[in-house]
Amino acid sequence: MADETLTLSLDSGGDVVIKLRPDLAPGHVERITSLAKDGFYDGVVFHRVIPGFMAQGGDPTGTGMGGSKLPDIKAEFSREPHVRGVCSMARAMNPNSANSQFFICFDDATFLDGQYTVWGEVTSGMEHVDALPKGEPPKTPGKIVKATVA
Repeated sequence: MADETLTLSLDSGGDVVIKLRPDLAPGHVERITSLAKDGFYDGVVFHRVIPGFMAQGGDPTGTGMGGSKLPDIKAEFSREPHVRGVCSMARAMNPNSANSQFFICFDDATFLDGQYTVWGEVTSGMEHVDALPKGEPPKTPGKIVKATVA
């Protein structure tokens, strides 16, 4: 797959560049890139931002309960550690329930290893993730203005 990066342009004025990892999770990278190309993530907020843990977004309803109209994806767990800057898929209790929601780790969260699908890593702009408004949900959540694949 030629698509190398996903760029999330945040309403704070900063871009977060994510190196995609189809070597770890080809199905998840395919889902994220197709949703991004369709404009699905444009205007979507980070509805759950926990300092020292992670920032979660990708739900068009902004509640943490929504997703895309596409079917859920089969888990693609790997040995890749959940450390600062790693992008992984959110899911319900069922391991095969990932859809459109994802999270970006602020810090080491290796207790998630092998239970969530890692699909990318932030290569630049992590400071903009750090600056997202905190909360579950934040009072005025940070927003993805545009998601682009290059």
